[in-house]
Amino acid sequence: MRIFHRRTMIKVAAASSGAMLAVPAQAAQPKDPESIVTNFLADVRSGRDPDAAPLYFAPRVQAHQVTAEGLQTVVRTPGDYARHVREFLRLFGRYRLTVEEVLPAGDKVFVRWRQDGCHCGSVAREAPTGGPLVELTSVVYRVHNSHIVEYWLQTDRKGLEVQLERLKSRR
Repeated sequence: MRIFHRRTMIKVAAASSGAMLAVPAQAAQPKDPESIVTNFLADVRSGRDPDAAPLYFAPRVQAHQVTAEGLQTVVRTPGDYARHVREFLRLFGRYRLTVEEVLPAGDKVFVRWRQDGCHCGSVAREAPTGGPLVELTSVVYRVHNSHIVEYWLQTDRKGLEVQLERLKSRR
């Protein structure tokens, strides 16, 4: 996975002696959908820097939650998404996000990840146990004008439910 940092050193061609100049990553950040999504995952969704969401998110993003019961769509702003990630940090602690698959196709990027954390907060109305929790998720992101504008997310809710039951029975 390619990860770009917020500040990047670039060589300034017009400067004498080939001086280096630090510029914000937004100016140097690649514009292809795959890089935008992988950088978003590394910076924001990983919990490393939730407040960087405006670098990657359009002002209003349609978030489609795909479940067996049907499709639910919510509109999220970058600030909403930053709060959403902070809530994950509260529920799962300092989790580790491992991107297992990235498949770009035009303006869409399919991603499958594994989130390893702990049961640190009430999940599905179950009191925290402190035990390990793994969440598996697949998402398709749509990128337009170098920002994520829409995504379809599906999480293994049954797997999470089974893990919570096991943790509860160990008490």
